[in-house]
Amino acid sequence: MVVRQATPGMQGGDINAVLNAQQCKQLIEGGLSFVIRYLPRTSVLAAGNLTLAETDTILTSGLALSAVQHAAIPGWQPSAGLGQIYGKNAGIFAAEAGLLPNMNIWLDLEEVAEDSTAADVIAYCNGWYAAVAEAGYLPGLYVGWGVKLSSAQLYSALSFRSYWESYNADIPVATRGHQLIQHPQQTLGDLVYDPDTVQKDELGDLPLFVFSS
Repeated sequence: MVVRQATPGMQGGDINAVLNAQQCKQLIEGGLSFVIRYLPRTSVLAAGNLTLAETDTILTSGLALSAVQHAAIPGWQPSAGLGQIYGKNAGIFAAEAGLLPNMNIWLDLEEVAEDSTAADVIAYCNGWYAAVAEAGYLPGLYVGWGVKLSSAQLYSALSFRSYWESYNADIPVATRGHQLIQHPQQTLGDLVYDPDTVQKDELGDLPLFVFSS
């Protein structure tokens, strides 16, 4: 296994389902070259998320791999402490799934509580970032619906250097832009997934995936 930059124009998908070898083959035949699988926020929520066995299956198939931690139920309350807890767990679960240091692990930020403030969200995100970075990974941010942050705040108030644009929340990231662009949901055989396209951001950077070789 090796961590390296993705290539501009690569097509992939984020998939909330455990993949087997036949499904990985199906995705490759459908034109995908990477997948983004999920990590839980807590051990209680571990079922259906990425494991060491699945990581091996995905990479052996020839697909590249990244991972994103599930968002909480809409209306959740962000805080620095919660960000640190979830970020630490993301690092633990990523390591248990065999993911290599220095690759992107993504925070799914969306649908925070109505009464939360931009300061709450910033504290949560930076707490999560610090914990994931301490675990040896490169934190990335999925910018979803209802994040309560402006384009300027996404860039200047957060520690992140890698951003992923959701299909339903076109929020530009000032100065930097996005490295991944998500598109509306599609179905391939028995798999439902959100397609994603790799691109250089406005500072010339690309996401870092793990590849089989």
